[in-house]
Amino acid sequence: MDNSISELRQDLVTGDWVVIATGRAHRPQEFAKTRHRIQESKKSCPFEALIEEPLSLYGFSGEKEGEWNVKVVSNKYPAFGKGVCALFHTIGPYQMTEGVGSHEVVVTRDHNRSIALMSVEEVELLVRAYQDRYLALRNADCVEYVSIFHNHGRDAGASIMHPHSQIIAIPVIPPEVARSLKGSADYYTANKECIHCVILKYELQDKKRLVYENEMFVVFAPFASKTAFELHLFPKKHNPNFELIVRNQRESLADAMCALFEKLYTGLKNPDYNFFLHTAPSTQSAEFDHYHWHIEVIPKTAIWAGFEIGTGIQISTLAPESAAEFLRNTK
Repeated sequence: MDNSISELRQDLVTGDWVVIATGRAHRPQEFAKTRHRIQESKKSCPFEALIEEPLSLYGFSGEKEGEWNVKVVSNKYPAFGKGVCALFHTIGPYQMTEGVGSHEVVVTRDHNRSIALMSVEEVELLVRAYQDRYLALRNADCVEYVSIFHNHGRDAGASIMHPHSQIIAIPVIPPEVARSLKGSADYYTANKECIHCVILKYELQDKKRLVYENEMFVVFAPFASKTAFELHLFPKKHNPNFELIVRNQRESLADAMCALFEKLYTGLKNPDYNFFLHTAPSTQSAEFDHYHWHIEVIPKTAIWAGFEIGTGIQISTLAPESAAEFLRNTK
């Protein structure tokens, strides 16, 4: 195990998996140093001079050879990498396995323009990159789930200013996703309908928490928002699998993403945020047909303190109805 990039260790009480990223090796004393600042200079940005062979490259038709708008590369400091999958070890009462999988970075061309400042066409290329890489990774050995996420700003965990997303293929279903899947499955078993479809139907009728909608997608502040200005983006039509969307759906999704992030950028003055995709696991089984893929956006409007950390109950100081009304009126 000494040569592995990371270890997955399972909490004996909750069953949750935790990644110990040994391949990213920090010495204990380094945690006491001054927190390093996010890179601001375009000249020093590592994404401005990517020399490794890209996994995928995307651009608009008619552009000069070598020009690109979205590039996918392997992460130089991966949290998951090559190894032997499904090889579990016991250490005393504990269980662990190697962090087998892959870790990729999706880089957009412009150093200074976040998604909020991109065109719908540019964001559609980004969505296409997410979809293509998901399809490329979902059937790989050891892969149980493909996580697609984006960190914007230092408080959201971004160590580099240049806009980029990450795609990590992992050998387990993440605890948060597992809880979401179980909740969806339990509701379907009891009521024979998708819980997310029920939520969408009500939100589209009630409109109090609605932020934006187009023909195929809807953005709303969830009824039980975990933090102020939390937003969910759902396809209106039931679909458990993000990777199965087609071109007109990608374009509609890109439009909704542009509207969402532009409203956050304008209304909250470019806040730090995380967004992530929740979709059915990569298996092609019908086991997860009850699920409804979606994107969740968590702006960094608050800091977890003792109560939140100790209980798992978040405190939001703004009603989602007020957040939605504010963003609806933001131009």
